Amino acid sequence: MGRKSRSSWAAFSHLKTAMVTSSKVPIKTAVYIDGYNLYYGRLRGTPFKWLDVVQVFQDLLAERDQNESLEKVSLFTAHALATFATHGSASVLAQADYHRALKTKYGDRFETIYGKHSFDRDGTLLPTFVEDQPYDRTLRSRVWKLEEKKTDVNLAISMYRDACKGLYDRIILVSNDSDAEPALQAIREDFPHIVVGVVLPIRPPTAGAEVHRRASGSLSNLAHWVINNLSDSRLQASQLPGVVPTKKKPIRKPVHW
Repeated sequence: MGRKSRSSWAAFSHLKTAMVTSSKVPIKTAVYIDGYNLYYGRLRGTPFKWLDVVQVFQDLLAERDQNESLEKVSLFTAHALATFATHGSASVLAQADYHRALKTKYGDRFETIYGKHSFDRDGTLLPTFVEDQPYDRTLRSRVWKLEEKKTDVNLAISMYRDACKGLYDRIILVSNDSDAEPALQAIREDFPHIVVGVVLPIRPPTAGAEVHRRASGSLSNLAHWVINNLSDSRLQASQLPGVVPTKKKPIRKPVHW
């Protein structure tokens, strides 16, 4: 009996080892999100701002069914400024709570990289648009011009440095901004083994309606695969819970979101 048991266990152990050896190693994948582009291209004016960006791409990779493991989601953005925000200080708090909720839920798998906003305190002179009239450089108006700084550079450098370090086998860029083209071009040339995906954060086309934002062909041309828009159903299926528990005070979805 003892010999039979030992013999059976040896056979099972050999089978188990063979199964482990033959299993596929997950393909390490990272996502890089242009937060400004995602917000203004897809989320603004919708009820989907409390978006679980990690869940979105976990679901996407599951649908692709290519043994891809989502290792990291990096969100590139800038702190909201109360002076220019629609809801003032409430907008600043909402953004902070959103980023904190994602970090609380996912830890090191989620990271926010901040640039900054810049504006001329005396206003900026820009040419005035007059309908049905040609451009006139002498006709100018002083306006508040808010610009996001460093986000594009931070995103490009992060993608390229991660590629240099060999951290991931596949990368996904979430942007419709052609400013990311040089970074993707460099990665395609210098690291041809890395598979590049592009997700365009724009609305699906609606028959008879004006196109909200056009897709960037330059980014699509550099990708191995492309998702041309983000549907309402995909965004709705990946919302954070209304209350995200923490070790201290829970984080609640902003009322105006």
